[in-house]
Amino acid sequence: MHVNLQLILTTLILFSAALHIHAEYRGPRRHVYVFKPLTVLLIIALATSFPQPVATLYRNLVIAGLVFSLAGDVFLMLSSDRFMAGLASFLAAHLIFIAAFLCTAKQEISAVYLLPFLIGGGALFLLLQSHLGNLKAPVAVYICVISCMAWAALNRWLATEQPAAVLAFSGALFFLLSDSLLAWDRFKTKFHKARFYVLTTYFMAQWLIAFSITAG
Repeated sequence: MHVNLQLILTTLILFSAALHIHAEYRGPRRHVYVFKPLTVLLIIALATSFPQPVATLYRNLVIAGLVFSLAGDVFLMLSSDRFMAGLASFLAAHLIFIAAFLCTAKQEISAVYLLPFLIGGGALFLLLQSHLGNLKAPVAVYICVISCMAWAALNRWLATEQPAAVLAFSGALFFLLSDSLLAWDRFKTKFHKARFYVLTTYFMAQWLIAFSITAG
């Protein structure tokens, strides 16, 4: 029954995500406002559907992170420019994901693997900084936090060797890719397929992190 429910929810997630991406390019615009939050709501529903989570605290933290991601989506879709509110919401989401990845497993925290993520994030910031204006500081903070989120997911995987931790780390990498593409398109060079790549990797990231709750 639970497997069927998760299959149904995943199918609905794919369908809703496809409708949102289609609406981004072809319209109608109202579908953008309906299907993006609906897709994340369905991912949250998926996260709550697993009967045997890796850990209850981990599940609750992941769900909280997904809720803040949903809030970020809503802020960024509003007609007025709520970029800072959206950025703050996603920043909170990543901090919660970090807590989930680091605080729910008996593991040694190794900072060695953080360096590559910080180097990559620093390189992206250097490429974008001349286009950021007064957003340099918040964007720099955001890049640091999401880099730490990916490192925390990797650290959890290496420490626990749980199959579910691989899903979380994969989701973190997709999140990094999605936000990097979004930042490049918003601040550096716009390209036609940006929204397709950004949204595809974003929804995949959320789905993988939600699925990492399962112990099965």
